Amino acid sequence: MGFNDLLQTVGGLGWFQVLNTAMLLLPMFFMASHNFLQNFTAAIPTHRCRLPALDDTTIIYNQSNLAAFIPVDGNQNSKSCLQYQNSAHAIWTNGTSNNSTEPCKYGWVYDKSVFSSTIVTEWDLVCNQRKMRQVAQSIYMAGVLVGAFVLGSLSDRFGRKAILIGSYLMMAVSGTCVAFLPSFVTYCTFRCLCGIAFSGITLNTISLTLEWMPPNGRTVVGTFFAYSFTLGQLLLAGFAYGIRDWRWLQFSVSAPYYFFFLTSWWVPESARWLIVNGRSHQALSDLRKVARINGKKEEGEKLSEKMLISHMQSELSSIKHSHTPLDLFRTPEMRRITVCLMVVWFSTSFAFYGLGMDLQNFGISIFLLQFVFGAIDIPAKLAGAILMSYLGRRVTQSASLILAGVALLCNAFIPQELKMVRIVMAVLGKGCLASSFCCAYLYSSELFPTVIRQSGMGFVVMKARMGSMVAPLVLMLSEISPVFAPAIYGVAAIISGTAAVFLRETCNQQLPDTIEEVEARAKGKDVQRIIPKEEVPLTQNQPQAQSPKRLLVDTV
Repeated sequence: MGFNDLLQTVGGLGWFQVLNTAMLLLPMFFMASHNFLQNFTAAIPTHRCRLPALDDTTIIYNQSNLAAFIPVDGNQNSKSCLQYQNSAHAIWTNGTSNNSTEPCKYGWVYDKSVFSSTIVTEWDLVCNQRKMRQVAQSIYMAGVLVGAFVLGSLSDRFGRKAILIGSYLMMAVSGTCVAFLPSFVTYCTFRCLCGIAFSGITLNTISLTLEWMPPNGRTVVGTFFAYSFTLGQLLLAGFAYGIRDWRWLQFSVSAPYYFFFLTSWWVPESARWLIVNGRSHQALSDLRKVARINGKKEEGEKLSEKMLISHMQSELSSIKHSHTPLDLFRTPEMRRITVCLMVVWFSTSFAFYGLGMDLQNFGISIFLLQFVFGAIDIPAKLAGAILMSYLGRRVTQSASLILAGVALLCNAFIPQELKMVRIVMAVLGKGCLASSFCCAYLYSSELFPTVIRQSGMGFVVMKARMGSMVAPLVLMLSEISPVFAPAIYGVAAIISGTAAVFLRETCNQQLPDTIEEVEARAKGKDVQRIIPKEEVPLTQNQPQAQSPKRLLVDTV
């Protein structure tokens, strides 16, 4: 017996689980907005060199007139980064300039018909500075990486709730500060802090939802968690369409976290974590509250601290005084799980953000494409949830990654002129990667044991953030050839899909609490949870003993 038996006693999947999940998932709607925010706040509008002789006067000019001052490309559009020499202060005549060109000397003029302001127009991140917008996104993702590494371990030590509350406050303060900062350097600094907060919110949300959920509800909750990102992408498209100034857009997706910070104090700490860390008195109080909400008040009153400890006696007796990230590699099965998940998470995030942050290159409305890229997640994640329930986590994880890789690899060799074909393949790849993410969060949480679940999740999510940090930099290779970036993303996804085949299936199995339990399952052994003889049964009708197989596996 274990913690899942306690959950069943206080109502199993009841009203508490519904309310707790809703309260935790509501803040997740804005998470995707922060991840993809630079599609809009760092959008590059059409621009050309600023010419004081023309732009500082009331002279009316057109494209044909500009050709005397600024060279044109093959489509007869003004080049963005060049002007003819000595043309900046030239007096308007019908003559022609010489053919010698030079970089823009007096700044740029931007088309503000789509965006009234972006960080690109404010700090002139074009031409030689064009790569800085990708660097800014990588710095944000570096913050997400640091948060995954640091806050995962802190959550195992200080609890899920404390880190979640702090992360809400950090996101609110740093996100709103970004909207009012005067320089690009401070912008990057506080965006990095937003990234750290992102990891704290994401990691602790999934843990608090799953650790209060019985096995028959984990697939549904994992799917809802994934759909919160989908709704966030759709929400971002609407916000960006209505708010064209980057500062107000940044403020709009950050300010709600002040409210979430206040409401988070009502979220209960994980009772499983409390018992494992010797705080059974608080766990008992929370379980009784859960029982009342679920309509099982009488059963909750029968619980005692002695019962809680006795039902997790085997876990408590085998828990070390402290655990470190080295425990992820110390034993054979934990080593295999960690390495395979590292590859899966890195490649999924690498391809997902590489594709999702390149919307302007598809040549259609960026608002429409953001909406389509978000909307495809709805059927994709639903299909993933169905496959996870009927075919299992391993098959779903592997198949979604390999299919995404094939779609991206094909897209690398489709001519740029076939816009609709490229968009269809990109949307297919994006949907498969979204399904992979949906599966990865649930699958990883089920593979890692309770004693190092947050450390394990933090470690593999850290690899995902390494992938998302590198992804924008790989987009720079598109300046050499448009084939490179999508081909690299596709190959990475196929490799990670192959690695997922070596993971163990977890569908409908009880969450492991200890490393020893993980190793025993890998060897095909049933782990019987030891119950002391003096244990009082949770309910009068409950049998005193169960078969080892039933103790290991909870069926839907």
